[in-house]
Amino acid sequence: MDDRFKFELGETLELKKPHPCLTRSSLFEVVRLGADVKLKCLGCQTILMMSRDHLHPLIKRRLK
Repeated sequence: MDDRFKFELGETLELKKPHPCLTRSSLFEVVRLGADVKLKCLGCQTILMMSRDHLHPLIKRRLK
């Protein structure tokens, strides 16, 4: 598997577009890994799930 698709549990990702919640946060924490990646918005605590292929182009930077 390509290194750019490897995520760590608890890693924080900054996405290019903010979450459409009231906080408009663009920071998400990785809370589950598998074929899909489960992310938690750090502004409103909403859980999102998306495939690794869909997530990769949305990442602006990775924070530890």
